[in-house]
Amino acid sequence: MKNKSQEKIILSAEIRNLVGKKAKKLRKQGLILANIFGQDFKSQAITVNYKDFLKVYKIAKETGIIYLQLKNQELPVLIKNIQKHPITDQIIHVDFRKIDLNKKIKTEVPIKIIGESEAVTQKGGVLLIQSDHLLVEALPENIPQEIEVDISIIKDIGQEIKAVDLPKSDKYEIKTPLEKVLVSVIAHKEESAAPETTTVTPELVEKEKPEEEKEEQKSESGKQTTDSSQKQ
Repeated sequence: MKNKSQEKIILSAEIRNLVGKKAKKLRKQGLILANIFGQDFKSQAITVNYKDFLKVYKIAKETGIIYLQLKNQELPVLIKNIQKHPITDQIIHVDFRKIDLNKKIKTEVPIKIIGESEAVTQKGGVLLIQSDHLLVEALPENIPQEIEVDISIIKDIGQEIKAVDLPKSDKYEIKTPLEKVLVSVIAHKEESAAPETTTVTPELVEKEKPEEEKEEQKSESGKQTTDSSQKQ
């Protein structure tokens, strides 16, 4: 929870000795199973209180620094991944990334669309969001909670906003490829022109996976190809 006197977000944690199926009973006690990992840091299994975590997450999201109180330590971390139950949607596991406050890190930051596009409101275009995150590099305390993308600069159908079009900041650097298209406005497709089996949804917003996740998939794909070649 937030400690107003120290102006930082603090969350208590306990070391977890139970793993696998045995650890599931901890969830019935109102706890979330979690792990801490990081560079030059030995991975540690922990638990955090469910209600306390929800309060912290509401403030910090994925980009705010959280100080985990673990035994006699206070570890600065970022929330890296949240796993939810597919049916109940309850949080069942969290990964915390241990960080060094004096070293720059790369992380994904959400995009927030602001403004109105004349191409949409007056010319009947459809707004297409092609990426919902940007990869940035910054000191942990300078990581923005979100990066605004003002679509009011899009006046005509066919125009787009790329990463290079965003305002520069002296606190962080955008590492997403500069020619990456973030938002565009396309012409409205008539329903009559679509195949009978297709339902046209002009409001559909397509999103791409974060840069970090795509890099991991590329690495895994390359590994599978190598393994297959060796077997042959």
